[in-house]
Amino acid sequence: MAHNTSTKIVSVERFIPAAPGLIFELLADPRQHSVFDGSGSVKAARISSPPRLSLGAEFAMDMRIGLPYKMTNTVVEFEENKRIAWRHFGGHIWRYILEPVDGGTKLTEEFDYKHNKSSLFLKIMRAIPNNEKAMIKTLENIEQYFSK
Repeated sequence: MAHNTSTKIVSVERFIPAAPGLIFELLADPRQHSVFDGSGSVKAARISSPPRLSLGAEFAMDMRIGLPYKMTNTVVEFEENKRIAWRHFGGHIWRYILEPVDGGTKLTEEFDYKHNKSSLFLKIMRAIPNNEKAMIKTLENIEQYFSK
């Protein structure tokens, strides 16, 4: 786990015993996001979401932190089997980087908040420490998904 305050990126990485292509398919399917989400806030993809993400695709999720809400995201980075990232109206980016290694994939998840529109909101929500914990759990969930 790392938090680079100069680049404003929080990152965690984990070895996943699966090929990058298999992991990428999971990440690129918004209907599966609730399966691996470590925060517990992602509930389901909205019916309007595409079955597979691509660069520029918009997808909406039913969320819940205390109260239910909807979050619409836009895919801002997409490199097949290597990288996928999305951003919502708050400006920060959730990014996954996949690197093939012996026996599987080194998967890195990043919370990139350099373009965040409300530092106060991030502070009030304790977003940095909460996201670090959730990201660790997310990668654990992805590892468990492929260890079945």
